[in-house]
Order: sequence, then C-alpha cells, then structure tokens
Amino acid sequence: MKVWLILPFTISLFLLSGCEDPQEMPNPEQQEKATSTSMIEESTTEETTTEQTNHVIEETEESLVNYPSGSLLTAVEGNDRKQVEEILQTDYSIDEQNEKGETPLLIATHHNFVDIAKLLIDHGASIDIQDEIQDSPYLYAGAQGKTEILAYMLEHREPNQEIVNRFGGNALIPAAEKGHLENVKLLLTDARVDIDHQNNYGYTALIEAVALRDGSEIYQQIVQELLNHGADKTLRDNQGKTAEDYARELGYTQLLSQLTK
Repeated sequence: MKVWLILPFTISLFLLSGCEDPQEMPNPEQQEKATSTSMIEESTTEETTTEQTNHVIEETEESLVNYPSGSLLTAVEGNDRKQVEEILQTDYSIDEQNEKGETPLLIATHHNFVDIAKLLIDHGASIDIQDEIQDSPYLYAGAQGKTEILAYMLEHREPNQEIVNRFGGNALIPAAEKGHLENVKLLLTDARVDIDHQNNYGYTALIEAVALRDGSEIYQQIVQELLNHGADKTLRDNQGKTAEDYARELGYTQLLSQLTK
C-alpha cells in the first residue's frame, strides 16, 4: 500500500521537472522574425561596407588617371583651370613641350593667363625652358609686358640670367625697347638682371631705348629709370656708338639732355 502511494508522486515530480515554462519557449513566428531581422542587418552591413570600399577604389582610380601626352598643353591653351588643377594632382610632366618647344607655362604667358601661370609656377614649372625661337616664360614675360606674371616669377623663382633670347639679349633689353616701363621697373628693382648686358648687336637696354625708338615720353621715363639705377652711358654697340650718339643723331633733345647730365 505505501509503494503505490509513493510511485505516482515520484512520476509526477519527474514529469514536472522535465517540462520547461511555456512562456520561455520561443514562438515559431518570433524566431522566424528574429532570424529575418538578423539577415537584413547583416545584408545592410555588407552593402555599406561594399559601398565604402567602392568609393575608396573610385577615388584611388581617379587620382591615378593616366592623362595622355599633350593633355596639360591642351588644358592650358583652353584656359581650363579646373582641368589644369586635376592634371597637376597626378605625376604628369609639368614641363612637357609641344612641336614648337613651348611649355604649358610659356603658353599661359603668351596668352597672359595669369591664374594658370601662377598655378603652374606654384607646382614647380620651369621659367627658363626655351622654345624653338629661344623664348622662355621669363624672357617672354619681360619682353612682352606680362607684368603680373613677371612679378610672380621674380617673387617665386631664381631666373637663369645666363639664358638669352635669339638676339642674345636678356629680359631687360626688349622690355626697355618695347616701352614696357613697369617691367623695366620690376627688373631693375629686383636687381638680378644685368643692366649693362649687351646683345649680339652690342646694344644695351639704354642704347635700344634710344636708338630703336621714337624718343617719346615713355622712353624718356625708361631712360631715366635706367640712369637712376646706374646704367653705363659709355658703352658702345657694334657700330661704335653710345646711347648719347644716337640721341644726338636722331635729334632727341630731351633724351640728349638726360644723357649728358
């Protein structure tokens, strides 16, 4: 009689201890929803990572664009500053030359593209490379009145004063002869140019300003600037003539007065 009383009680305890709380059991719908959410989160994370990776790859590829030869020359000729800037972010040759021997900086100087010329100078473009007619950016800027570009060159570069134009002249001689007073002032104030340099004809800046021009006011000012900076009045050209000789021959009384003081 005691055995039968104990056995049902023991079986009941065994059955109760083997069952979990129904409230703690996962609902099939909830389990499926959780699994789905987890998969979405993983997918989103993968997409974000992929997008970031692709963005980095695109930026890298953009920075390594292989611009064909002549690209910088074309961009400068077209005054396309944005394209010039993009090209200069690569290892492109900044001093490439076209069939005439012109560099991008010489082209910018030709057209007086001041902003692009400054950009090229800032990135290390040479101011001394000459084209087939022996013009360099520095010599051309001086000779042709590109005053703002010339000023920037003098401020940021050391011009090679041994390089001369096709007539054997430096930057000062044609600046004086062509009446570019501001360029003359810049070069004389900078003081690195040889004021008494003589070209293939023996002309100095002083002689050219007198002998090859009309004796007008602008040349009177240029002659005075040259004299104020110590130009040698006694130097003679290949014809054996001084600036004073030419002033007398040509009847330039004002210039003669300045030269004989």
